[in-house]
Amino acid sequence: MRSPLAWAGLDESSSVRGTSTPLHTPPHPSTTIMPPPSDIVKVAIEWPGAFPKLMEIDQKKPLSAIIKEVCEGWSLGNHENFALQNADSTNFYITEKNRNDIKNGSILRLTTSPSQMAAQLHERIQSSSMDAKLEALKDLANSSRDITFAQEFINLDGISLLTQMVESGTERYQKLQKIMKPCFGDLLSFTLTAFVELMDHGIVSWDTFSVAFIKKIAGYVSKSAMDTAVLQRSLAILESMVLNSQDLYQKVAQEITIGQLIPHLQGTDQDIQTYTIAVINALFLKAPEDKRQYDESSVNILDCPLTEMAHILAQKQLRSIILSNVIRSPKPINDEMAHQLYVLQVLTFNLLEDRMMTKMDPQDQAQRDIIFELRRIAFDVECEPNNSGSIEKRKSMYTRDYKKLGFINHVNPAMDFTQIPPGMLALDNMLYFARHHQDAYIRIVLENSSREDKHECPFGRSSIELTKMLCETLKVGELPSENCHDFHPMFFTHDRSFEEFFCICIQLLNKTWKEMRATSEDFNKVMQVVREQIMRALTQKPNSLDQLKSRLQNLSYTEILKIRQSERMNQEDFQSRPILELREKIQPEIMELIKQQRLNRLCDGTCFRKISSRRRQDKFWYCRLSPNHKVLHYGDLEESPQGEVPHDSLQEKLPVADIKVVVTGKDCPHMKEKGALKQNKEVLELAFSVLYESDEYLNFIAPDKHEYCVWTDGLNALLGKEMTSDFTKSDMDTLLSMEMKLRLLDLENIQIPEAPPPIPKEPSNYDFVYDCN
Repeated sequence: MRSPLAWAGLDESSSVRGTSTPLHTPPHPSTTIMPPPSDIVKVAIEWPGAFPKLMEIDQKKPLSAIIKEVCEGWSLGNHENFALQNADSTNFYITEKNRNDIKNGSILRLTTSPSQMAAQLHERIQSSSMDAKLEALKDLANSSRDITFAQEFINLDGISLLTQMVESGTERYQKLQKIMKPCFGDLLSFTLTAFVELMDHGIVSWDTFSVAFIKKIAGYVSKSAMDTAVLQRSLAILESMVLNSQDLYQKVAQEITIGQLIPHLQGTDQDIQTYTIAVINALFLKAPEDKRQYDESSVNILDCPLTEMAHILAQKQLRSIILSNVIRSPKPINDEMAHQLYVLQVLTFNLLEDRMMTKMDPQDQAQRDIIFELRRIAFDVECEPNNSGSIEKRKSMYTRDYKKLGFINHVNPAMDFTQIPPGMLALDNMLYFARHHQDAYIRIVLENSSREDKHECPFGRSSIELTKMLCETLKVGELPSENCHDFHPMFFTHDRSFEEFFCICIQLLNKTWKEMRATSEDFNKVMQVVREQIMRALTQKPNSLDQLKSRLQNLSYTEILKIRQSERMNQEDFQSRPILELREKIQPEIMELIKQQRLNRLCDGTCFRKISSRRRQDKFWYCRLSPNHKVLHYGDLEESPQGEVPHDSLQEKLPVADIKVVVTGKDCPHMKEKGALKQNKEVLELAFSVLYESDEYLNFIAPDKHEYCVWTDGLNALLGKEMTSDFTKSDMDTLLSMEMKLRLLDLENIQIPEAPPPIPKEPSNYDFVYDCN
């Protein structure tokens, strides 16, 4: 029997290979071959115990009429109880909404309707037989990925049934658990898997769950010897509860403590560690402002509820556990773990936002005492009695010392901290530096107070501006990005990492000031150089604060000047009129070269993954442009190709002339579908679609950013539109710079040969070689 693809009659375009290779007996020469109507799709339909049926589906007919026709072909009555589904790994049902996704050569399966299937599974999972219940829950966990089935099962109050089974149903088997522990673990695992899959569709609100259910899920997390699959799904459920409901956040936070989560971080399973940190991040993110600060000295960390744990994230036990068991684990950190660590880093730094946005109250004696403490430490001034000297004398002495400390307002330094940001955070950093790095603090203050007024580096003003710069660099107060993985291991190596970071950078600033021989007029220039030094050091991702110091030590002002000079020489920075005219002349040639490269890559083709709900990667499809640039050929593949995909295996065709427009990102049809943005945010930037004919579309999700740029550029080039990707800009800059430099060599009478120089003959001996050993 012929395969459905061969039966579908999709042959190769003669424009690709010069001759067509039909899969049917060629028609008589006088017969005119007409293309099949666009509404007719040729498919194969399976039914257990019968030969597959090859038929044409008219997309204009109601789906119920098509199902009735299929049932009648196999003499099956009650066609209302049947449905069609994809015969692939997804087993998703065909509905009126997704029927247009059916392609020529697809294999479908006639099966029980979703309502019937939901009713059967609803009954089967309540079976008294452990084995029957387990098989039913396996089927339910698999079927629940399909939103069509999920809707029907939820309509039968299936979510409530699953929650009841979790709350009380599994307790029937507690006595059997010792002798049937593997079966019990599987039973619970599939129950929770089905629950997660059903809730992921967003049909049911998270606010509907009882405290008993939350306690049961929290109990699975707190148990030390719990099945890995059960623990993973329980953590995922807790995270979703917290993120989707403020009321559930309160209930979950009352059930979970740090002590219950730490053992999961100390394990070796990185997935469990990732889910654990995700739960911590979710609770941290949802914690009310008044719960984010507390006196950690009066609390036992292991019994600390997560409603009060935000500030404790920076404390020694949890931080050191994450550092030793996750960051310094021999296993490489995957992208999801890197993202969760980045979120944890951002949320921890966001604890500084309150101080950063708090102005100093000049009338607050406690705050003014901090400035007095800075003065005392710097100059070792004993507290004078109130009656020592006149008021004018004391004011004069204070003004002199505040000037040495580098404050802008010498009379009332409190006014320097009324700017937000950085507000009181700058004063906090200065006090931390003075107390914990006292020798360095005193040295900086005395060193600068002994210089000429023009050359002194003002410690107070520098600290305020540096704190503001560090807050901008670390984006204090901003919510974490959903796609970022940029965490810095060094910030997990110290309990007060931000303050230590400041102490390192303020010493760097003083060192750079001296190297630049700066004056007060150069303050902004110095800050620019310091910012560059810090950013270049951070891009190297130092593993510790000591490593950061070493990197900054190597990035002296002299080294920064060398780097700038090198970058300036590598950049095309000629602004004279003749050179600008030459650039304009060369640019169209380079753009045409880039265009040809893009089209050649499209002719080679690319393998794309099909991504369904919950980010599952099911199978592949391939798309390529014909050599004459007139047709896009594409088709499904069972697995990723290891070499060139032959044209005759790509059965689908799309004439380039039919393409109307190329859309990207959120404008793509497959990114507008319900839940798509939520489930596929990580691929949103890789999505693009080709719209053609009457609102038909071909959807792509590129395997990476490079392929995305190649395909969007190539398709826009085919349509005569501008190529605007970042990849094109980079290629243009590189090729244009190289071409300019080659052409400008002629100005120095340097001739570029047409052919490369010949390779010289081998010498008769190698006696001239000196052996260094």
